[in-house]
Amino acid sequence: MRTVAVLGGGIGGLAASYYLCKSPQVAKVILLESSSRYGGWLSSTRRSDGAVFEHGPRGIRPAGAVGRNTLNMVEDLGLSGEVLPVTYSHDASKNRYLYVNKQLHRMPSGISGLLKTVSPFSRPLLFSIATEIFAKKSYEEDESIHSFVSRRLGKELANIAVDSLCRGVFAGDCRKLSVRSCFPVLYNAEKRRGSLTLDPSQVVPLGPLSQQSIKESWAQWSLRRGLEDLPESIIDFLQRSKRVQLNREVPVKHINPSPMGWMIHLDNGIISADHIISALPAKVLSSVLPSFCQPLIQNLQDISCVTVAVVNLQYEGSVLPVTGFGHLVPSSEDRGLLGVVYDSVPFPQHNRHKGETTRLTVMMGGAWFDEVFGTPSAVTEGQLLERATEAVRCHLGVTSGPSWSRVALQKDCIPQYYEGHFSRLEYMRNFIKNNNLSLSLIGSSYDGVAINDVIFNARKAVEKLLGTGVQ
Repeated sequence: MRTVAVLGGGIGGLAASYYLCKSPQVAKVILLESSSRYGGWLSSTRRSDGAVFEHGPRGIRPAGAVGRNTLNMVEDLGLSGEVLPVTYSHDASKNRYLYVNKQLHRMPSGISGLLKTVSPFSRPLLFSIATEIFAKKSYEEDESIHSFVSRRLGKELANIAVDSLCRGVFAGDCRKLSVRSCFPVLYNAEKRRGSLTLDPSQVVPLGPLSQQSIKESWAQWSLRRGLEDLPESIIDFLQRSKRVQLNREVPVKHINPSPMGWMIHLDNGIISADHIISALPAKVLSSVLPSFCQPLIQNLQDISCVTVAVVNLQYEGSVLPVTGFGHLVPSSEDRGLLGVVYDSVPFPQHNRHKGETTRLTVMMGGAWFDEVFGTPSAVTEGQLLERATEAVRCHLGVTSGPSWSRVALQKDCIPQYYEGHFSRLEYMRNFIKNNNLSLSLIGSSYDGVAINDVIFNARKAVEKLLGTGVQ
C-alpha cells in the first residue's frame, strides 16, 4: 500500500492517520481537511486567565474496549499527565438530575435508590428492572429506542428517563432512533439471551493508563487544556512521523476511480491514492462521489444530522443550588432545551485561576431545532444566549447574568441513526465490496457517534485495510 488518502481532519480522520502511521505497510498518508482547523467537533476555548470552555464533547468514558483503546492512544501521545479523571465516587458521577414539572429531580442511584419510589417516577425502578426479566423477546430486525424500552421496562421510563438520555447523548428523538444502531449491546443482549444481560467487551490490551482508570474507578476523564488537546497532539505526532502530508483549507471537489485506485480532484490540482478512507460526514461524501455510485450516494444522503446550539456561560461565585454533573430535560417538558451541564463540578480545574466562578453549558435544539428556533441561518446568537440564560434562571434559580458567554451553533453535528440504519450500512458496504472500490467509511455517520467509537472504528478500518493488527 503506497498511498492512502484520508478525507476529513476531525477526530476520525486524525485517528485513521495515526494508526496508518504506525504501520510500515503504508508509504505515505495524505490528510485532506476542508476547514482552517483540525479536530472537527472537538473544540476548546482556552482563556488567558486559565479558564477552559468546551464547545463540543467535554468528557470521555474509559470503560470497555473502546474506552481502553482511547486511553492507550492518549498514553502513546504523551498525554497521561494531562488527564483529569472523575471517579464514580465523585458528586458529578453520583448526582444526575432531570428537570420535570418545573423542578429538578435527582436520578436514583445505588440499591436504596432503586428500592424507593423517587419523583418523578410513580414506582421504584427496581420494579421495572424485575419485570424486564419476563418481557417477551422481539423478533423484529429493528425498533425504536422508545418502543424497546417501553416493551421491556415500561412507558414511564421510556417517556421520561430514556427520552432525556437520548436528547443528552444524540440530541435526538428516541421515538425515531434505532435501538439496534444506537444501543447495539442492548439489542444483541436481547437477541442472544432474551434479557438485557450485557456481553463482555472486545479484547483490547490494558495499558498503564487503562489499569490506572480501573484501579481508581474512573467514570470519565478530560484533559487539562481541554479535549481539543487530543487532536492537537495527534497532529504533532503526525508531523513528527514525517509520513503524513497535512492539508488544511483543501476541500475535495470530486473523486474518480482509476486503474491504481483513485484520482482526487481539488481546487488546485489532482491527487492520486491507492485507497481512500473517508471520515467526511455522509452527505458531504455523497456530493463528491462519481455518478455510477448513485445507489451509494442515495443511502449516504438518507443519513440525517441535527444542529445543536452550545452556549457556554460563566457566572461569578458559586451559584448552583445542587451539585452534580448536570440535568437533562425530557421533550415533554421543553422541546428546545436539551439539558444543562454543570461544568465546574466535574472539572473545577477548568475554572479561571483567581476568583470563584461557576461554568455551565446549555445545550439546545437537536432534532427540535427548526421547530423551536427556525432554520439555523435565521436564528441569532443573541436569541440563543437569551434562551440559555433564561433556562438557567428558571431551572437553577440563578438571577444574576453571566460574566462571560459564548454561543457556538454546531450545524449538522450529530448524525441520527433512525430505524433501519443497520441495513443502510450493510447495503453501502456491500456496494463498495461488489464494485471493488478502494474505499473505507469511518466517522460518526456510521457506527457510533461517541469519541471512543469513532477512534476505535478508525482503528478497525485501518486493520481491515492492512490485514493486520495495529500496535
